[in-house]
Amino acid sequence: MATVPEAGLRDKVALVTGGSRGLGREMVLAFAAAGAHVVVVSRKYEACAALAAQVRERTGREALPVACHMADWAAQERLVEQVEQHFGRIDVLVNNAGMAPRYDNLDGVTEELFDKVIGVNLKGPFRLTALVGTRMAAAEGGSVINIGSVAAERPTPHELPYAAAKAGLNALTKGFAQAFGPRVRVNAILAGPFLTDVSKHWAPEATHRRFGEYPLGRAGRPEEIVGTALHLAGPGSSFTTGAVIPVDGGRTAKA
Repeated sequence: MATVPEAGLRDKVALVTGGSRGLGREMVLAFAAAGAHVVVVSRKYEACAALAAQVRERTGREALPVACHMADWAAQERLVEQVEQHFGRIDVLVNNAGMAPRYDNLDGVTEELFDKVIGVNLKGPFRLTALVGTRMAAAEGGSVINIGSVAAERPTPHELPYAAAKAGLNALTKGFAQAFGPRVRVNAILAGPFLTDVSKHWAPEATHRRFGEYPLGRAGRPEEIVGTALHLAGPGSSFTTGAVIPVDGGRTAKA
């Protein structure tokens, strides 16, 4: 975990979905290091609890682990109620949970797979943002950060359902920014390829060739998401909303 400075997040409450591993884990640790209390959310409670224990040990901040399936709207309502009972509010929401299952060919994409991808990557963030954003707007405001993907702007045949869902997430970012302003800011990080556990399935030769063409010539390290996330969560981005910010090694800048 990278060392991070205070970012105006002291005693704020940050909820991160997909928070037990990968980019979500790095953001949870960074928010806690910056003084926030954190809610670690994923489908697997044990993984959330393990990270919450690390947060408490490393930073002394409160950390609440919650198991929740992001495509389940009833479960999301229980999640929000549990967090409000524990902390009394949510100041930062990070919609990070996502899935991009592999498939061999487009006509082999099943309805079940398509619905799962849309459910976790689009349906879930819509409902959770509606629930949390409404509460933020009625209270002291807050910041919503959607973790998108460069696939939304540069889709390939290998990830079309995922790319479509992430394109929809960009639309939600702009629409919710209008709906909940001026008290709530809603922005998105357009994430490029990061070396999370998912990257273990990438073919080494194709990976080197593909990323070598990017301006930065490599994939990102998970902790490199932290700077932009802290900026969008804190007061330094007080005049930023409805923005979709690439953190992608220059992929979207490349013609």
